[in-house]
Amino acid sequence: MALTTETVAAELDAASKVGDPAADALVSELIDNREVDGVNQLFRTINTLGPGQDRSHLPQRLARFLDEAEAEPPGWTEADVRAAEGFFAHHHGEVSMLQGTVGLIGTYLSPTGAFTLRSTGRLGGVKGPGRRLSQSSRLFVDMGNKNALRDRSLAATVTKVRLVHASVRQLHKKSGEWDYEKWGEPVSQKYTTGAACVFSVQILEAMKNLGIDVSKEDAHGFMCAWHYVNHYLGTPDKWLLPKDVGIVRDLWQQERTREWQKTDDGVFMTAQAVKFYRELLPPAVSDAFIAVIRVGLGDTYADMAGVPKSPIDIAAKPLAEGHRVVSGISGGLLGGTAKKTVGVNPYKEVLGTASKHFNEIERYALTHDKDDQPQMHQELGDDR
Repeated sequence: MALTTETVAAELDAASKVGDPAADALVSELIDNREVDGVNQLFRTINTLGPGQDRSHLPQRLARFLDEAEAEPPGWTEADVRAAEGFFAHHHGEVSMLQGTVGLIGTYLSPTGAFTLRSTGRLGGVKGPGRRLSQSSRLFVDMGNKNALRDRSLAATVTKVRLVHASVRQLHKKSGEWDYEKWGEPVSQKYTTGAACVFSVQILEAMKNLGIDVSKEDAHGFMCAWHYVNHYLGTPDKWLLPKDVGIVRDLWQQERTREWQKTDDGVFMTAQAVKFYRELLPPAVSDAFIAVIRVGLGDTYADMAGVPKSPIDIAAKPLAEGHRVVSGISGGLLGGTAKKTVGVNPYKEVLGTASKHFNEIERYALTHDKDDQPQMHQELGDDR
């Protein structure tokens, strides 16, 4: 049984108290035996640990976990894979950029998520923005690789992220300082499914806000991809995102108003990200980034996250309104109702600039400090 709009509130409340027992047991043992650094080195040096790879050099329990975690999911179909490949063939560059900007900042609007990241030094510290982007970018890039959903290389990447989540949970548990009554389980199943919503239907909404046309077939393919990613993240079937875009959009819009809030942690994390962009990019280009993020999120949520207003965004909005006015007047003069905005999308050039330069940021994030694969944590505050 998947989530529905009728069951979502009760199910998400239950999901907030649940971690990932199989991954948690494995990672707890790795931490206790101080084996995390060794496994992280393997993650760095082996781009994929997918099926067909020699796993004899891995700890036996880790190899067994990977075999089970990367097995073909229930309900897997060739049609889903073709639909997902169609989406990425048309939108891989744009969507990777939006997931790495709008998506990441969107996750900071979850109070629990922002608090968890900030309290985990390696991801919330001074080097945090680059590390978060590098570890997330590996997933975003791999999602669009040809055959990633067929050869299980995507499953391998997502399973590494799953183990990172488990390491955060286990370290907070071992610290004895996590307030389970207030926050629920660290990186709970609720947070995992919520993040999947942010990186799927929220990104489709951002694309619409920015005037990017996505066909129904492509949108369905993107949702199929995230359904399988959600599974590989260790989410039980009953809390998996459905493959139906309309259902997930309704679920997300129903819960987003309740779940997304302005917090000091979220604003802090957003400010870190904005500073990271500004330090790497020329002023005009970084302004383009800020404009894309604000429009993608929409003003309400951009303000909530603390995304600053951009001169480009301020200049483009009147143009967008002007196009709508011209479209409406034209429709009225012709004796009908305008069906569609006419003229050039004022964000098209901005989006192109942001997308082009995001590749440079992504490349930096994936190569800086050789941290180009998801990495577990041996201890809280570890920011080596």
